[in-house]
Amino acid sequence: MTGGSDRRQGGHRGLTRRLIFAARHAIIRTMEKVSENKSFGGLQTVWEHRSAICRCPMRFAVYTPPSLVDGTAEGPVPVLWWLSGLTCTEENFTVKSGFQKHAAEHGLMVVAPDTSPRGTNLPGEHDDYDFGSGAGFYVNATRDPWIEHYNMYSYVTEELADVVFNGIGGADRERQGIFGHSMGGHGALVMALRERRTYRSLSAFAPIVAPSSVPWGQKAFTGYLGADKGPWLEFDAVELVRSGHFFAGDILIDQGTADPFLDEQLKPHLFKEACAAVDQPCTLRLQEGYDHSYYFIATFMAEHMAHHAAALKV
Repeated sequence: MTGGSDRRQGGHRGLTRRLIFAARHAIIRTMEKVSENKSFGGLQTVWEHRSAICRCPMRFAVYTPPSLVDGTAEGPVPVLWWLSGLTCTEENFTVKSGFQKHAAEHGLMVVAPDTSPRGTNLPGEHDDYDFGSGAGFYVNATRDPWIEHYNMYSYVTEELADVVFNGIGGADRERQGIFGHSMGGHGALVMALRERRTYRSLSAFAPIVAPSSVPWGQKAFTGYLGADKGPWLEFDAVELVRSGHFFAGDILIDQGTADPFLDEQLKPHLFKEACAAVDQPCTLRLQEGYDHSYYFIATFMAEHMAHHAAALKV
């Protein structure tokens, strides 16, 4: 293993910033628009760029609201980050969730990255749905061979943010929110708790709240971070709340009661209990009869978008 101790001590963040600074203009120059579709007066686009952090081409989707498209926006608009779950790409959310209508109404830009590096073809990378490709778990890996590419935490919070704000434009860096589903809900909770000055709004659909304690998280963390459970706690929302990380706002979580992963993999009650113990505002809504699918997500998307808009428009 190389570089693990430096990353745990914060060295990786410094390296990330140097790489981004050196590569910024090259990344923006080489951005390629993969597709563009008009939707509810705005534009749904997909972009590809060469990631300096993941060291491979990465795709991400951006919805630009009508006010930016027609030039009526008085300034930069709030930006909302969506993180998808296991097996997903940037496409699942944009095609299945129906968020565009609500983003257009609230004047929000919405960015959805991929869920892992692609095209690296590491040994065993494509063997399982819950580890490797499509399953980056929004961590910075410290074990070989994953350490070279699987750095989704820094990719989302630093590099992709830089690409969006400097390459796409029109987004307000001071008004950012984040939400996600399942593995992406885990990522959203962890990023908002750790980067508390970055995100003003937070929500999740059926998140993996305690990855250190459930099979999905244990498998991913062992592979990416190693058997020592100390570093795992940096990417565990329940443990972050217990250790004093606080989000300045209400956290909205929707969970379906018919979700087949509820009891073994998700365990939202653990997060609710951790929040209650430290007076962290958290609204956990158990939605009767709903499962883990995008039918569930689409049903409550309007309420999540309104939740974010209320926090980001102030």
